[in-house]
This record gives sequence, structure tokens and C-alpha cells, in this order.
Amino acid sequence: MRKSRQTAKSGLAPELAAYTDVCDAIALLFQPYAEVVLHDLATETVVYLTNTFSKRELGEPSLIQEIDFKPSDRIIGPYEKVNWDGRRIKSVSAVLRSDGKAIGILCINVDVSHFHAVISTLEALVSVPQAQEKPASLFKDDWHERVNEYIQSWTRERGLSVADLGRREKQQLVMDLAGDGAFGGRNMASYISRVLGLGRATVYNYLKQGGNGGSGG
Repeated sequence: MRKSRQTAKSGLAPELAAYTDVCDAIALLFQPYAEVVLHDLATETVVYLTNTFSKRELGEPSLIQEIDFKPSDRIIGPYEKVNWDGRRIKSVSAVLRSDGKAIGILCINVDVSHFHAVISTLEALVSVPQAQEKPASLFKDDWHERVNEYIQSWTRERGLSVADLGRREKQQLVMDLAGDGAFGGRNMASYISRVLGLGRATVYNYLKQGGNGGSGG
């Protein structure tokens, strides 16, 4: 199977470039279920992607403050995330060091949605589902995660998927996201436009029509 790789055009720091083969090896071993993302702590940006299935892009902010990163950390996780299309992702991050100094973070995201489907089927046979309350501050911690959860809940309530959304549904979804503060994070207009298959100009036009002035571009 073909492997998808993206490398920062400006080039990688030599200390981080040495890890790209490790990224490729992990992705190849677990293909097509593992995506590997390399973050540069000096710039706090994504500098390498392989076997990507998320909507992450090279050069975008790493948002490391949202995983409560500390320079003393060695391994972060494992922890669970939600992909833009609703798939469940199991992730773990390793802090990379050079001469004892943290220089990067290598994140491995594994698609475990197929296993969750089996688990959900078994749980449906032996338990009664319980309603879960939304967090008090919906978009407080991981913006990508919160947006993904919100979109999946929004479409599920309407019996739709992201791929099914027409212009009117996307416009309403953008306005609802704005109403709950989703555009308060850095670069969130760009992220939401990619998830919904819209141009940024279209997203801003929807916000303008809805009377919202999102500042997360």
C-alpha cells in the first residue's frame, strides 16, 4: 500500500530529521491504522506527517499546551481522541531530546474504530446506555478534539454524516459552532474549513451572515 508523507518545506532541524525514518517505520508496520506526527518544540509546529488520515497540515500550530506538556515529560499517554470523521483514535506521544533538552514530540495516532465498533456491539447486548453530560466549557482544552466531538454529535442528532452535509447544513453547523465558541482557538477557522470541505472565505462569509466574527483564523 502507498504511504503518504509530508515534510516541512523549510526543512527539519538535523536533530529531528533523524527521527523521520522512525516515523516511517512505525507507520509502515501498522499501515493503514497508524498516523505519525512529528512536532518541533522550537517553533511549536507540525514538521513531519506520515500515513496521515487526520486533517492536520504541515506548519500548523502543535497546540502542545492543550496536552498539558511539560519539559520534564518523557511519555504522554496513551490517551483517546476523536478524528474529524468520528473514528476513535488511540494516541501516545514521546518527547524527543538532544543533550538532555526537549526538542520535539513524536505522536503516534492509531485508528481503533473497528475495535470500538465490536466493543459497542457487545456492550449494547449487556448494558443500558447512559447519557453523558457535555463539559461545562465545551472548547476549553483540546480544540481539535472538541470540534470533532461537536460535529459528530451535531450530525448524529440529524441522522447525517459530514459527507452528507449540503450547503445549508454546513452553514448552520458553522454558525452553531461559532455560537459555542469554537472559533476562539488559533487557526480554528482553517481547521473547520478543511473538515467541512469549505474554503476559508466561505466560512467567514457564513460567520458574517450569522453575525459572528470568529477570530480563530
